[in-house]
This record gives sequence, C-alpha cells and structure tokens, in this order.
Amino acid sequence: MRWEEVQERFPNEWVVLEATKAHSEKGSRYIEEVVVIDKFDDSTAAMRRYSELHKQDPQREYCFFHTSRPTLVARERYVGVRGPR
Repeated sequence: MRWEEVQERFPNEWVVLEATKAHSEKGSRYIEEVVVIDKFDDSTAAMRRYSELHKQDPQREYCFFHTSRPTLVARERYVGVRGPR
C-alpha cells in the first residue's frame, strides 16, 4: 500500500507499518510501500506496539508514523561497529 492510501484509510491516526519497499539515500530511508499492522490514537501506544514487533522479529523493517506527515521519510540510524580509535 502506498502512503497516500494509508492517509486516506486512517486519517489523523498513528499507524504501525512494515515497509515492504524502501531505499536509502544520503542518510534517509525513503519508504515507498507498506503494510499497515495496527492503528492508534496516541503515539505512546504506537511506539509500544512497534517495540513489541521489533523485539519479536528485528530483521523486519517496522516503523510508526502519524498520517498527517506528507511523506514517509525517516532518518537512518547507523548501528554498526565502530572502527579503531
């Protein structure tokens, strides 16, 4: 599902998503297609659900956003190993 479809189906709500198509560019993650996992009225509940899902399966690309956002772009976090200092 594209972000525009999510916004139409879930106006002004927090949604927990799984990214099914995305790409990285210059430190940002551009999410193109998603599956809606759950919806919430507040960010705390959405974050809690996201955390549960991420703990169950950390290899999958879960995220949560409010549908008022114009686009699905997230800053990419680097969680790799640091080199020698």
